[in-house]
Amino acid sequence: MAENKIKPRILTGFMELLPADQILFNKIYDTIRGVYESFGFLPLDTPVIELSEILLAKAGGETEKQIYRFNKGDNDLALRFDLTVPLARYVAQHSGELTFPFKRYQMSKVYRGERPQKGRFREFYQCDIDIIGNEELSLVYDGEIPAVIYNIFRRLDFGKFTIRLNNRKVLNGFFEALDLSDKITDILRTIDKIDKIGAKNVTEELEKLEIDSGKIDKIMSFISITGTNNDKIKALKAMGIDSEKFAEGADELEKVIGYMRAFGIEEDYFEIDLTIARGLDYYTGTVYETVLDDYRNLGSVCSGGRYDNLTEYYTNTKLPGIGISIGLTRLFSQLKEAGIIEAESASLVKALVIPMGVDMEYTLRAAGNIRNAGIPVDVYYGEKGMKAKMKYANKLGIPYVVIIGEDEVNSNTVTLKNMNTGQQKSVAVDNIADEIKTQERM
Repeated sequence: MAENKIKPRILTGFMELLPADQILFNKIYDTIRGVYESFGFLPLDTPVIELSEILLAKAGGETEKQIYRFNKGDNDLALRFDLTVPLARYVAQHSGELTFPFKRYQMSKVYRGERPQKGRFREFYQCDIDIIGNEELSLVYDGEIPAVIYNIFRRLDFGKFTIRLNNRKVLNGFFEALDLSDKITDILRTIDKIDKIGAKNVTEELEKLEIDSGKIDKIMSFISITGTNNDKIKALKAMGIDSEKFAEGADELEKVIGYMRAFGIEEDYFEIDLTIARGLDYYTGTVYETVLDDYRNLGSVCSGGRYDNLTEYYTNTKLPGIGISIGLTRLFSQLKEAGIIEAESASLVKALVIPMGVDMEYTLRAAGNIRNAGIPVDVYYGEKGMKAKMKYANKLGIPYVVIIGEDEVNSNTVTLKNMNTGQQKSVAVDNIADEIKTQERM
């Protein structure tokens, strides 16, 4: 009687990769981490499981519905749904031990019980940075954050990209001056669709919100401001909006783009976009969204902004901050599907040592010489024939094979085969690593 076997499978909404893709994923992950660290951000890793009262202090609506929540003993627990709330708890808990401004990065998995669909996951990596100040935080950091974005995506080389920025004070001041504060959310949601439905349809949808035609004209003129970044700043200041908040936001925008230039961001890689809002109730100043110019259908690949008080639910100390997040799992999935990135190798090994019926001590000595020189190496210990062993190396994309037979042992050498060119060469056992490095430079 045949056993009933359980079908191996994973839940929908979770990403699991084969080795070649995992190597590619890790390469992108390491690139992001390297840039974060180059700007002085410190690593942080908070627990996956938190007390529900901590995670739910600020949550509501859809967010609360999507949280994985459970009881263990007397504890009401939940899986973290982002990295910002755990950061707020961490900073409030350790504020007396931290040095401010506190710059941290965290690149970890988060969990959301939403309906899985294309580009949406229940478990996914977020790659976050935040800079937290104590009572105040210099506006220069608003220019540093896009410098981080710029360096990441230049190194990842996914093609031309644009960092789009705005200031929430500009938006809020503008709509308050038009007595439309109660409709800001609906207006921004409508104008955000202008690229998809066009200006005419946006105007019609604004009319459905019962906004009079004069104010609609002002809104359309506002979001239609064109020209260089400097032109847009001049246009904002020339609008004559009677709002201190609006004026402050326009001034901050002008200063931030000045800092961005000072950080070395090329003008062609950023633009003021007056339709960008981000987290309507959360962000209070500069906001960012980054798009790949040739793949705008992917949406924002990196977003964030400035907020007034990170820890307001946990302490009375005012801790303003600014940060960005890259949803790496979603981004990786979309880039793969669009053919923008492609795995190159299913192995990290640079050289495979193949012993052919010889003493293992000599084989391991040869492998050790290669490994000690910083070159990843593996040894094929199986008893299969040469053809099977070479097929193994070829299938994994290993560029060099080190063959050791009786002749090699007797002459204190190895035979080094370049799998890309097919060329073979006899090399002294102590010189293998140098020869591999020489061939790699050719």
